[in-house]
Amino acid sequence: MHPVYITKTSSFLPNNPVENKDIEAYLGMIGGKPSKAKDLILRNNGITSRYYALDEKKNITHTACEMAVKAIEKLYDKDFTADQVELLTAGTASQEMIMPSHGVLIHGEMGGTNNADVVSFAGSCCSGMHALKYGYMSVATGDKQNAVCVASERLSAWMTSSYFKQEFENLQLLEDDPIIAFEKDFLRFMLSDGAGAVKLSNKPAEEGISLRIEWIELTSFANTLPTCMYAGADYDQSGRLLGWTHFPEEEWTSKSIFSLKQDTKLLGDNIIKLGGSFFMELVKKHKLKTEDITWFLPHLSSMYFKPRILRNLEQNGFQIPLEKWFLNLPHVGNVAAASAFLMLEELLRTKELKKGDKILFMVPESARFSYAFALLTVC
Repeated sequence: MHPVYITKTSSFLPNNPVENKDIEAYLGMIGGKPSKAKDLILRNNGITSRYYALDEKKNITHTACEMAVKAIEKLYDKDFTADQVELLTAGTASQEMIMPSHGVLIHGEMGGTNNADVVSFAGSCCSGMHALKYGYMSVATGDKQNAVCVASERLSAWMTSSYFKQEFENLQLLEDDPIIAFEKDFLRFMLSDGAGAVKLSNKPAEEGISLRIEWIELTSFANTLPTCMYAGADYDQSGRLLGWTHFPEEEWTSKSIFSLKQDTKLLGDNIIKLGGSFFMELVKKHKLKTEDITWFLPHLSSMYFKPRILRNLEQNGFQIPLEKWFLNLPHVGNVAAASAFLMLEELLRTKELKKGDKILFMVPESARFSYAFALLTVC
């Protein structure tokens, strides 16, 4: 196995940051009225600004693929261009179309004259880490000398009020004071758009900081718990979660089948304890010690979870002091699969790192409870 290094990082965030008071100016108001749940959701998640690939007239300014390409282009220099990319791996929770895949759509926009190996990962927050691990394994085994790993999201595509119009009108016929279900309204104030990318190589950069990947570990608890977050699906009368092809066409809009939905109770009951359980397995496997960690980069969907994760770590005997935590959720927002890459890029840009420093990633995914952890060493 060859050592693998992250030799460059990049990010792309579309347009100007959107403050909390302006969210519904971009996404629209369902039924023409402000959301009753918005203030509670924003108070708990701690996000003060985020980015949308939309203008105030709700026109799309960038696709998820275009944002990925803009992030990738920031990795180029005089010695590395689109023609030198041997492997492109891409992750997303918001692919632009069912097919072609997210990765080849990005590759099609990258330009260059040489072909490349392209692999796509679709899912939720862990899909970016899956892309990173595939790139890491390809370089480590000697199959490739370099790889570009990218994650991009245009989650605003699922959150604009127009997609809930027919469901709201149907509810209006039945209720005096209609309201869209909380599990659908909830994620409209949690998610945002953007892209992050890293370049992997089998040797460190000649100048500047490189990060050696020590290990990347992922696991799924889907065999033990029901679905927590989903889109393009809904429950039938018997309580089975079924994909969109099982529902008549008219229900795709009347029930907002394609909206993002989340069972917040299932999330709260399980997301931390399962992640803590998996992490302690990794602590034992890799002989990890608290003093080994210089920076802890946890992907949080909400600042609500920060003290709860801290308490879980303390209960497991692996306390990571808060001064070692690095978060950008409050000013960047939850960009799902791209969040880990965006944290890493900002850490490298804003903090002074020294050789030997170790960076620990934690990426939970609530869709069916998957988790990713990774350890990097500055060199």
